[in-house]
Amino acid sequence: MTGKKSTAKLHHYVPQGYLRGFATGQERIRVVPLNRSRQPYTPSVKNVAAQNHFHTVGEFDEPDAFEKALSEVEGQALGIIKGFANGEFPPSEENRWAFAYYTALQSVRGPDTRRTTEHLRATMVRLEVGAGGRKNVGAWIRDNLGFDPTPEQEDRIWNEATQPGGPPIGFSNLAHIQNAVETAIELTPYLATRPWALVRFDRRSLITSDAPVSLVRRPDDELWEGVGFATAWGVTFPLTRKLGLLMSDPMAMLEGVGADDPRVQQLREMVLAGRIDRIQSGTTAMEILFNLHTAESAREYVFHHPEDERYVPVNLPEPDLVNIKPVGGLVDMDFDGEPLFAPNGREGRRDTRGSTERQDMTTSDGLD
Repeated sequence: MTGKKSTAKLHHYVPQGYLRGFATGQERIRVVPLNRSRQPYTPSVKNVAAQNHFHTVGEFDEPDAFEKALSEVEGQALGIIKGFANGEFPPSEENRWAFAYYTALQSVRGPDTRRTTEHLRATMVRLEVGAGGRKNVGAWIRDNLGFDPTPEQEDRIWNEATQPGGPPIGFSNLAHIQNAVETAIELTPYLATRPWALVRFDRRSLITSDAPVSLVRRPDDELWEGVGFATAWGVTFPLTRKLGLLMSDPMAMLEGVGADDPRVQQLREMVLAGRIDRIQSGTTAMEILFNLHTAESAREYVFHHPEDERYVPVNLPEPDLVNIKPVGGLVDMDFDGEPLFAPNGREGRRDTRGSTERQDMTTSDGLD
């Protein structure tokens, strides 16, 4: 008689092996909640950045299959980080692509990505239903949900959809995993084709967070402008408390050169071969660059070695699991049941200034 296979229950969205690089020899790590009503504490790394059944997929014969697949990706990445620490830098092209994928996956696998996806979908449903007006909600239900609603169901969906924040929408673990994997695959080339700088710190230290991959905007960007993996000046990733990876902008070396110029492809080949990568000593300025961006990118928690409290920036952000926020007149408006746009093409409901209430959505922060 064989026993039933055990299924992992507590799933980490930041790997334990990675967090050990910021922990004591007894695997204790300092946790600083962004919620200022909570005090910092020092748990074991096994109890940090984890949720029960975060990757469990009931649709699979093996519910924790993705958790096990993640362990393989993480194990390879941790081996590459160990190699970096031992002087194996720049990496081989194979390891470069592998670590770029791991970095991309780490940037999109957390609860913030799931909550952001739910938030954006709820916002779009609210706009679709609200703009169509109460009398058209039945048609929206038939087109999007696939059934003929009763008047009571129409009322309920109208009320839920047009409430502030939109309807209560949740994504399954499987949908979150598929979204994370597909997005990571798309983002990987934007990381692999950047020049990498391995920054070694001696006297100073790095912190990390529940969202440790950070985007550094260009110096001339306005604060309200979004920053993405394709447009960022740099990407920072603290690897251990004494080792950081900075992925910089390759096009800075070809300023004014068009995308079709053959020198762009030549530069790409040089970058992938590691010929532009470098190792540099960690300065105070570089420590501040890493730690400020790590803190700003944190969603709920900052993590650090118990001896490194002095490197945590003073002004930490408020906790926020939504990292892309639509803005515009339609997003926050109240819907009174009247359609915004007349079906015959005439202008819809106007605001008090006489302009049609229709604005494009932009993002305050987002991924390209």
